[in-house]
Parts: sequence; structure tokens; C-alpha cells
Amino acid sequence: MKKFLNIKEVFAYWFRKSDPSRATNESIKAMHWVNRISLIMFLICIVVIGYRAFTRT
Repeated sequence: MKKFLNIKEVFAYWFRKSDPSRATNESIKAMHWVNRISLIMFLICIVVIGYRAFTRT
């Protein structure tokens, strides 16, 4: 269960340094930005769903 709850990998993805030995192109950069935006949207939706679930009467 610890393997599935390991948030360290998520933070490592967000705050890692770029590797100079890897070739980069605009498609990969765009893919990573879209990925980050989708993660932010997902986290916001989880917060909204949680808020609505706890404030329901």
C-alpha cells in the first residue's frame, strides 16, 4: 500500500532539473506542460468534489 501512496514521485516530477544529456524538442515540452496543467485541474476538481461532499445538507 505504501507503493501506491508514495507522493515523492509526484513532487520529483514537478521540481526536477532538466537533464542536459537528453535531447528536447518542442513537442516534448508541450506534452509536459499539458501534463502539468491536467494534474492541476485534477487536484482542483478533487478539492471541489470534497468540498461539495462535506457541505451537503
